[in-house]
Amino acid sequence: MQFSESWLRTFVNPSLSSEELSHLLTMAGLEVEEMTPVAPAFDKVVVAQVLSKDKHPDADRLNVLTVNVGQAEPLTIVCGAGNVSVGMKAPCALVGAKLPGIEIKQAKVRGIASFGMMCSEKELGLAEESAGLMVLAADAVVGQNIREHLDLDDHLITLKLTPNRSDCLSLNGIAREVAALTGATLQALPQAAFKQAGKESRKAKLSAAAACPRYTGRVISGVNAKATTPVWMVQRLQRCGLRSISALVDVTNYVLLELGQPLHAFDLNKLNGDVDVRFAHAGEKLKLLNEQTVDLQDDMLVIADSKGPVALAGVMGGADSAVDDATTDIFLESAFFVPSVIVGKSRRLGFSSDSSYRFERGVDFAATQAALDRATQLILDICGGQAGALTEAQGELPARPPVRLRASRVLRVLGVALKAEEIAQILSRLGMQFQQKGEEFSATPPSYRFDIAIEEDLIEEVARVYGYENIQPAPIQARMSILPLVEAERPQAKLRQSMVLRDYQETINYAFVEAEWERDLRANAAPIALKNPIASQMSVMRSSLLGGLLSALRTNLARKQPRVRLFEIGGCFAAEAGTYTQNERLAGLAYGGASSEQWGSPARTVDFYDVKGDIEALFAPRSLSFQAAPYPASHPGRSARILLDGRAIGWMGELHPQWQQQYDLPQAVVWFEVELAALTQIGVPRLADISKFPPVRRDIAVLVDENVTVQSLLEAMLAAKAPNVVELALFDVYRGKGMEQGKKSLAFRVLLQDTQKTLTDSEIEENTSCLVAALQGQGAQLRV
Repeated sequence: MQFSESWLRTFVNPSLSSEELSHLLTMAGLEVEEMTPVAPAFDKVVVAQVLSKDKHPDADRLNVLTVNVGQAEPLTIVCGAGNVSVGMKAPCALVGAKLPGIEIKQAKVRGIASFGMMCSEKELGLAEESAGLMVLAADAVVGQNIREHLDLDDHLITLKLTPNRSDCLSLNGIAREVAALTGATLQALPQAAFKQAGKESRKAKLSAAAACPRYTGRVISGVNAKATTPVWMVQRLQRCGLRSISALVDVTNYVLLELGQPLHAFDLNKLNGDVDVRFAHAGEKLKLLNEQTVDLQDDMLVIADSKGPVALAGVMGGADSAVDDATTDIFLESAFFVPSVIVGKSRRLGFSSDSSYRFERGVDFAATQAALDRATQLILDICGGQAGALTEAQGELPARPPVRLRASRVLRVLGVALKAEEIAQILSRLGMQFQQKGEEFSATPPSYRFDIAIEEDLIEEVARVYGYENIQPAPIQARMSILPLVEAERPQAKLRQSMVLRDYQETINYAFVEAEWERDLRANAAPIALKNPIASQMSVMRSSLLGGLLSALRTNLARKQPRVRLFEIGGCFAAEAGTYTQNERLAGLAYGGASSEQWGSPARTVDFYDVKGDIEALFAPRSLSFQAAPYPASHPGRSARILLDGRAIGWMGELHPQWQQQYDLPQAVVWFEVELAALTQIGVPRLADISKFPPVRRDIAVLVDENVTVQSLLEAMLAAKAPNVVELALFDVYRGKGMEQGKKSLAFRVLLQDTQKTLTDSEIEENTSCLVAALQGQGAQLRV
C-alpha cells in the first residue's frame, strides 16, 4: 500500500516528523517498507509567468523572455524550450538556485544576460524525460515557492501490510490507526450535499445473497465523460501508484484509495434491464476490462443484466459495459462481497486487481453507501449530471459478536499491569463499542475489523496502542533445577558427537518431499499427501530420510565437493490403520574417498564395510547382526537388514545403480537408516571385574561352504556360552589354491580369561572344544 504523506495529514496531522511517523506505524504492526521524497532537494524555484517573448537576435532556437517572478522588477531570461508562450506559468529557478546536478548563475547567452532558468520536470528531477517547460495551472500564484505549490516536500510511504489488516488499505483506515496511536483528532470527510434530481434508476436482485449481503447503486445521468480530472486528484492518484485514465474512472479509483471501498461505473445505456448478483452459469463467457475473455465457472460471482454477465464481482468489470468518452449516463455500483467467495478467483485467471486484493481480505460493509455517496458527490462536482435514487438490496450481513477481555488476562499475556480505565481508553480510541463490568470488558469489533475474534486479538490491539516499546522486560523469576539425566538413555547430542567424530556432517531437511522420492527409494505408491503443499516438489510427507540426504549430496557435488559424509536425525511418517504415525530415525550416507586425500595411505573409494563399521561403532558395545535382504533403494547384492537382539531396526546398502544414474551421481553411495530409539535406549551399565591374570589366545580355523556367513558362525559360538571366552573375532578368510571349489577357510581368534585364576590346559581345551562343537553344528570342518 503506497500513499502520500501529505494526503494522510489531511485526515490526521500528529505533531510527528516523517521519520517519527514511519517509526510509529512500523512499531504498531504496519511495517513501513519504504519512505521516499517525491522530489529531490532544490531551492529558490518559484512560480513564474511569461510576460513577453522575443526571438534571440543571434540564435534561431532561443527566445528572450520577460518573466514575472513576484519581485518588484521582471527578469530577463534566455530560454530554448519549444512550448514557451506568453501568459503561461512555469517554474523558474532564480540565480543561486541549486537544482539536481546544476547551480544557476547569472550568465550571458549569446551576448544577452540571463537572470535565471525556466524549468522542465526533468530539470527539477520530477521526470526522466520532458518535452518542454513544465506547464503550471492558470491559478498558480506568481512568486510562490514551487515546492509549496506542487507539495514537493511530500513523502511516498509504502506499507507492507499483513493479510489481516485490510482495514488499512485506505487513507482513511491508516488515518484511523494514526489517530488511535497518537490521540490526534481524526478529520471526517465532508458530508455529501447533493440532492436527488434524476428520475432514472435500476433495481438490484440478490440471487446469491449469502455471497453478496449488501449491494447499492445509483444512476447518474447527464455526465460529461470528457471532463478533465482536477490536478489535485491526478497528483494524489499518481503518488499512490495509479495513473489517471478518465474523470469517471479516476473518481472510483480515488474513493478506493480514500475509503478502501472498490467501486465500478457501468455505462447505463449498455446495461439491459435490472442488475442481478448471482453465480455464473455453465458456458457463460465475459470479456473483462483488461481485454481478457474468461470462461466463467459456477463458483464465480457475477453482476448480470437480462442478457448475461456484465462484470466479474469483486474482481473486474466487463469491457462491453465500460464507460468511455461517449458515456452520458452511468450506473455507479458499491457492494460488499464475502471474502471467501472472491478469494483465489483473480489468481485462477492469471491476474490481480486492486478490487480483488481488498475484497479477498474484507472491506467495511457498513461504509458501502457512504463510499457510493462520496463518489457521487465527486462525479457531480467534476463531470456534472443528476443523481438518481439509491438502489439497495441487502441480505444478512456478517455478525459482529462481542469479544471478552479481562484485565487479568492482559497482565498475564503482556506482563504489564494496565488499569481498567487505560484499557477502556484504548478500546475507545480503536473505535470499539464495549460494556465494562469491573475489570472485564465485552467489546464489539467495528465493521471494518475482520481480524478480531478472540480475547488474544484484543490483547494484541491493547499492546499495539499502548506501545510495544513501553513494555519493559521483566527479570525472569522461576525455580531452577537440573533436569535428571537418565543413565539408561543416550542423549541425541552424544549421537551427533559420535557421528561428527566419524567424519559425518549433519543436515536438516524438510519433512515434505517429492512423491517421486517415495516411489523410487521406498516403493511407496501411496505416501501421505499434503492438502496444500508449499511447493510442487514438497507434496508428500517423507517415510525415509534418504531422499533429503541424496538431495543434500547433489548440492555438495554441484559445488565440487569430492568427498561427502552426511547424516540426519528426524521424523518419518506413515499411515497405519486409519491413523498417522511418526517415527524418529537416524540416517547417513558416505560418498567419495574412504578417507581424506593424504600421503600415508593409498586412495580408495568408501565401500559397504566402511559404513558397516561406522554403524557398529554407533551401537558399541552392543553387537549387531546384518542379514542380506533386498531393499528398493539398494543394489540387489549389496543390501542388508540391520538387527539388534534379533529385532530389525534398520537398513543399509549401496544405492541402486538405477537411482545412481537417475540422480546424476558419478560414484556409488553407501547409506544406512536406523531407528533412533534403538540408539538412545542403551540400558544401565553394569560393573565387571578386571582380571589380573593374563589372557590365553587360541585360533580356530574351519572349512565351510561359500554360502555360509561369518555372522551365523559367530552367533553359534556365542550361543554355546563357553564360560571363559571373553572375545571372538574373525581375523582371516582364505580362498584359492589348495581349496575345494565352493569352499572357503575362516580363522577365528579366541581370547580366554578368568578373573579369579590362571586357566589350566584342561579348562582351555574344554572351552575350545565347546566352540569347535558349535562350529561343526553349523557344517564347519576343523582344519588341522
